[in-house]
Amino acid sequence: MTVIVIGGGASGMVAAITAGERRENSVILLERQARLGRKLMATGNGRCNLTNTDCSLQHYHGTDVGFMAHTIEAFPPADVLEFFKDLGLLTVTEPGGRVYPLSNSANSVADVLRYGLEQSGVRLLSGQPAREIKRAGGGFSVITDTESLEADAVIVAAGGAAGEKLGGGKDGYALLQSLGHSRTALRPALVQITTENAYPRALKGIKADAGLTLESGGEVLASGAGELLFTDSGVSGPAAFDASRAVSEAGDRQMTLALDFLRAYPEKDVFALLSARREKAQALAAGELLTGALHNRLGRMVVKYAGLDGTKPIGALTDGELRRVVSACK
Repeated sequence: MTVIVIGGGASGMVAAITAGERRENSVILLERQARLGRKLMATGNGRCNLTNTDCSLQHYHGTDVGFMAHTIEAFPPADVLEFFKDLGLLTVTEPGGRVYPLSNSANSVADVLRYGLEQSGVRLLSGQPAREIKRAGGGFSVITDTESLEADAVIVAAGGAAGEKLGGGKDGYALLQSLGHSRTALRPALVQITTENAYPRALKGIKADAGLTLESGGEVLASGAGELLFTDSGVSGPAAFDASRAVSEAGDRQMTLALDFLRAYPEKDVFALLSARREKAQALAAGELLTGALHNRLGRMVVKYAGLDGTKPIGALTDGELRRVVSACK
């Protein structure tokens, strides 16, 4: 059987390897870019989050939860890890169930997948976008810019529209629609959240562990916790990704993103901590009030957000001013 896989990302490579393991199959992998797995290389801040050990239907946020049932049952996280182990990849599971390569590098994942393609005898055609799929007798014809390829089966693993700079696009949707398939509305998900840039821009590049609450008109739209990364236009990182779908669903509603930078500490404990610093380091500038608790730049920005003069001696701060800083932290 001749099998054509369209898309050389993670799913396309895994599909091609799996099809190629059956020696009666002749497998062709089409990738429109010059290199395989460009998106894969960028995932997890370049570390590649392979899977999550807690992957289950209850964590699927689509409109039709049952749609994912067969996939999750047929290829659960344990099988994903076994697949990569067979390719020679060592992994580590971190808090929250996120699984990464032990090397801490997405290169390791891309490399073992490329080796897997070679071992399975997959024929790679890179720089070859699939322009059209036609039914041909009992099989299919896949039209590229240079040739027409015949196949008994076609697997479309062209990825989604996200990450356009890394190769994301809508090609796959168009190919499948031509064969009679349909899709639900497209929404951004697992993307950074864009905010007013007055504060994020000054904090660009800083990472922080934080609790996150997205609200609109007193209604909590999403909440979560984890690593945040400040960018020049908002916040990114796992915690922001988890809430980003709620932002896109809310449309044009006015929203507020509340961040808790000391989520493990109740407000009274934070106030006690700041009060103790006021007593012990009275001459220290207010801008350094949170030094040791938060990243220096973030701490100074929180103090500024609370409306305090960063040059004022800590010893001169009132209880009310300390409580404003506590509120800004929480």
